[in-house]
Amino acid sequence: MAFEITSVTSVTRQGPVTLDAFTQRFSSTRRGARLARHLAVCQFERWGIPRGSDLSDAAALIVAELAANAVTHGRLPGRDFELALRCAPGVLLRIEVSDMRGDRRPPAPGSLPAPLPGDDAGRGLLLVEALADRWSVRERLPAGKTVRAELDLPRRP
Repeated sequence: MAFEITSVTSVTRQGPVTLDAFTQRFSSTRRGARLARHLAVCQFERWGIPRGSDLSDAAALIVAELAANAVTHGRLPGRDFELALRCAPGVLLRIEVSDMRGDRRPPAPGSLPAPLPGDDAGRGLLLVEALADRWSVRERLPAGKTVRAELDLPRRP
């Protein structure tokens, strides 16, 4: 299993920003979703987001929910899902989960229906919406979709 870790420096109006990146494909199984969450928490720790902190826990829950949705609703036999993490220290943490099912898109942010009492499903994206500062669904070319969630990071001194 190969994964990619990169570091890119770009220039913005505020000056140079280093964007660290982690990308990995996982099998579209419950085991793949658990592994995605575990590796994400390890990566957050490498980026200075301590394991067990509110930020790490919120980001881990977002990864878990998006990966579970990719496995449950975005699975195509023989196709993996992809987790991409981006971190601009002191600025932003971006979580993206991509799957091959572009025909199965969730409702737009802000328009998620409330689950009925007693429903066992339908709460995952509500959690993502509550925890993330922003989230969106994007078309993935050549096929599929990407669900992106972003968390604003506290500025470092």
